[in-house]
Amino acid sequence: AMKVLTTLRTHWKKTTFGVCLLSWGGNWLYGKHCDNLLRRAACQEAQVFGNQLIPSSMPLKKATVFLNPAACKGKARNLFETNAAPILHLSGLDVTVVKTDYEGQAKKLLELMENTDLIIIAGGDGTVQEVITGLLRRADEAAFSKIPIGFIPLGKTSTLSHTLYPESTNQVEHITNATLAILKGETIPLDVLQIKGEKEQPVFAVTGLRWGSYRDAGVKANKYWYLGPLKTKAAHFFSTFKEWPQKHQAALMYLGPTERPPEEPEEKPSRPPLYVRLYRRLRLYWSSPSKEISQEVAPEEWEELKLSTVELSIATRNRQLDLTRTEDSMDICIEADTVSKGQFVSRGSQKMRDPHMCPEGSQCIQASRCILQLPEGTEGSFGIDNEEYEAMPVEVKLLPRKLRFICDPRMREQMLHAAVQ
Repeated sequence: AMKVLTTLRTHWKKTTFGVCLLSWGGNWLYGKHCDNLLRRAACQEAQVFGNQLIPSSMPLKKATVFLNPAACKGKARNLFETNAAPILHLSGLDVTVVKTDYEGQAKKLLELMENTDLIIIAGGDGTVQEVITGLLRRADEAAFSKIPIGFIPLGKTSTLSHTLYPESTNQVEHITNATLAILKGETIPLDVLQIKGEKEQPVFAVTGLRWGSYRDAGVKANKYWYLGPLKTKAAHFFSTFKEWPQKHQAALMYLGPTERPPEEPEEKPSRPPLYVRLYRRLRLYWSSPSKEISQEVAPEEWEELKLSTVELSIATRNRQLDLTRTEDSMDICIEADTVSKGQFVSRGSQKMRDPHMCPEGSQCIQASRCILQLPEGTEGSFGIDNEEYEAMPVEVKLLPRKLRFICDPRMREQMLHAAVQ
């Protein structure tokens, strides 16, 4: 024993390194073991769904999964196949997995897609945006947008998961929980923004649009990867060396919030008899057209605003969802352009965590529709749901409660409980 101790003391550097390596290896193995236990428990829960008897006349529920293998720096495919796929297959769903090979493919595939009972998006913000844009560009979008949408967060940025699922520090647990929530099928209605340029087809977003200096600096943060945790601060610090203060000038026209119509009943009332329908049609036909015209033409009151801002953000209210709200609106945040360099750097880090935060001293507007007009020759980019688009004049329209996303039942309970209080 003395000989061993003497050897260890003589080679203390190697000993320290060996102990560190062993403890790291032990921790890694223990982590793997815990992940396997989580997967096994989730698969056993999914098996319960799979064992439920269904009448022979009833076809299997069809689920179409749009998987972006490039998400999460190329790890998404492995994350999906290890953690989510076994749960979906055990649940008794008829699962079709569609892997997207290039950007924009999901939009094209959705145009050709046949009927399905469930759409599942496996990826990050970019994948969500592509799928919902493809879905809402369809000619039959009114029927298609009623299909429940499940989201399996696999991307580097998965903004929606904060609304749909409880926080989790363990990635395996987060993915398995989201997949099990999809089997339970509880849904919440989410707002969508329709963003349309002059010539382009519309793009749809569930989070929002950003245009400004924080967004531009945040995109460059990965260039400073060698600075580790300081890369975000560095990106914002170096961007202050450009012209200062950084001003983005534009004109904004907007309409105020709209009243929320009553919730449509889930089951449609039975069709009235033929003679009642004929009578109603005749009554409509003979009713005086002048009344109809006077009802229709109510002038819309557009407000107009000239703005100079460090950053403009137009966001849905999906992050703080209120299921009992009486008005529908999106949040427009116009940040003051008088921000100091120090504030810009510290605020930039906050905005990496919560891109649509509206800091103190900003002008906040609730609107149902807006038109953003940019001066001739404006360069730069918009961030729409964290995806980059060329900056151009756009019309942004709120589509309230347009899509039904599946969420964890606990989150829905929490929202309803908060609304009651």
